[in-house]
Amino acid sequence: MNDYPSKLRIASIQRVAQDVRLFTLVDPEGSALPEFTAGSHIELLLANGLGRSYSLFNAPSETACYQIAVHNSPTGTGGSRYMHEALNEGDVVSVTGLRNHFPLHEEAPDTCFIAGGIGITPLMAMAQRLNTLGKRWELHYCARTPDHAAFVSELRALAEASGNALHCHFDQIPGGQPLDISHLVQTRTADTHLYCCGPNGMLNAFETATAHLRDRSHVEYFSPKAEAALDGGFAVELARSGKTLQVAPGQTILEVVTAAGVNVQTSCREGICGSCETRIISGEADHRDSILTPEEQAENTTMMICCSGAKTSKLVLDL
Repeated sequence: MNDYPSKLRIASIQRVAQDVRLFTLVDPEGSALPEFTAGSHIELLLANGLGRSYSLFNAPSETACYQIAVHNSPTGTGGSRYMHEALNEGDVVSVTGLRNHFPLHEEAPDTCFIAGGIGITPLMAMAQRLNTLGKRWELHYCARTPDHAAFVSELRALAEASGNALHCHFDQIPGGQPLDISHLVQTRTADTHLYCCGPNGMLNAFETATAHLRDRSHVEYFSPKAEAALDGGFAVELARSGKTLQVAPGQTILEVVTAAGVNVQTSCREGICGSCETRIISGEADHRDSILTPEEQAENTTMMICCSGAKTSKLVLDL
């Protein structure tokens, strides 16, 4: 964290869509918060022991508060339910990190955003940043119905203020149609950068449609796109700690390292937040994260030890 407060107070909680609440977080002492970069997420350590990451959606230059929106997912693992049911205005929450694995390429002459449901949050911050820079953008916002779509009026105002375009796609209303991602990608200009954030089905379709555009396509996952590596049967040498540990079937590297008394920063434990990213000194990782690009995974220089395993009998890690 270093430059960021370790605690934030919940100044307000608002319903902004069906099963979606907006949390406005401020410094408990009233101090200004540091600016952040568009696409950043904040890592919260909840009192029930869960660590969760949420994208900041307010303007990156805003220093009075950080804002996150949380969808109460019926298929989640408890973090969103806790945020909805246990937290109240005035509560203070612990902050374990602020990171950005979904950066905005501000130099692009044109930008196309594709959002699904709560995936609108990082893209909203990006649209505000591009407005500040006077850059062109278009946003395709997909949701089941208008009641499931947060911030539509705010997004429409952002588009109108800058001469940019907002397109809403509601597939569960009469006459509604899902967005044809493949057609959209094919009809963008050759210098357009494309961003997608939403459910895994949408992200898979986007990655298929943009497989030939790796340098101009960008995704962020809110849930893991691959199962954790739990085959075990390999050793992990911790170069700084001087320990060699055995990872048994059913265990993750993170679990084994933590049980051995080595402190590793972690939040999601699903390979989507990046907090446990660890440098690889030798050995080949079995990458299962949703952050590193295929090219970065092939470089084999870092790994997310919460979900990734080993393809070799031994890994040497910078821990």
